[in-house]
Amino acid sequence: MVEVRNGHRRRRVTAGATRRRPAAAPRRHPWRSLTLLDGWVNRLLILVGAGMVMLAGLQGYIALQELPVERIVVSGKLQRIQTEAVRELVQPALVGGFLSADLEQIRRQLQTLPWIYTVSVRRRWPNALEIEVVEQLPIARWGEGGFINHEGEVFQSSRVGGSEALPRLEGPPGSARELIVSYQQLSELLQPLELELRELSLDERGHLSVVLQGGIELVLGNTRVVDRVQRFAAVYSAELAPRVDQLQRVDLRYESGFAVTFREPAQLAVITNE
Repeated sequence: MVEVRNGHRRRRVTAGATRRRPAAAPRRHPWRSLTLLDGWVNRLLILVGAGMVMLAGLQGYIALQELPVERIVVSGKLQRIQTEAVRELVQPALVGGFLSADLEQIRRQLQTLPWIYTVSVRRRWPNALEIEVVEQLPIARWGEGGFINHEGEVFQSSRVGGSEALPRLEGPPGSARELIVSYQQLSELLQPLELELRELSLDERGHLSVVLQGGIELVLGNTRVVDRVQRFAAVYSAELAPRVDQLQRVDLRYESGFAVTFREPAQLAVITNE
């Protein structure tokens, strides 16, 4: 309704005019609440399932840790090492079980055995330990109670059957490789004479001496050793071979010859190359 007064228009609002109502609050649907509840339940179920899987895995791991080693398999060409000795040595390290066994510690412990050159240790599922052994390959005896292996390394061990057949080398610490080379050279020079080198020794002054089969000693000195043995070989067949059973000592340290000592009755002969 509009009222005009004094030329001015004035709006008059009647009592029945329509008023704007406030917006109604949104209705919550029940299915939305159920969806939220289901999400929490699913999460809870996932956590429970993961916990059960972890618990089962932990129990399985503990069971594996406690699984005993029931077999120890020792392989390799063993001649001087007894299989039972190897088994007895590693047995204390297996008390904790199959997975708890420290394989590196077992390997180091076995490596202390004098006749073991290399050794490898590994697990064989489900309950066995496999030990592969490579024995030392001795090529000579070293001093008293020692040996030299195929790499020129010295290792100590009590003597075993058959070791007396090996040549005996002796010298200052660190001279094993040098003596092996000298032994090979001298053996080749003496082989045509059918003389077998049994002992080779090097003293602190660098002097070499040789003992041949039958106990014949060759004194070589510390210089021109190969030349001196060649000089000996040149006259051996004609002069000394017929009396080889009587030979006791040959001193090759002379410039132009050598001195020979025969067994009892004691005789001394000086042989020159002139």
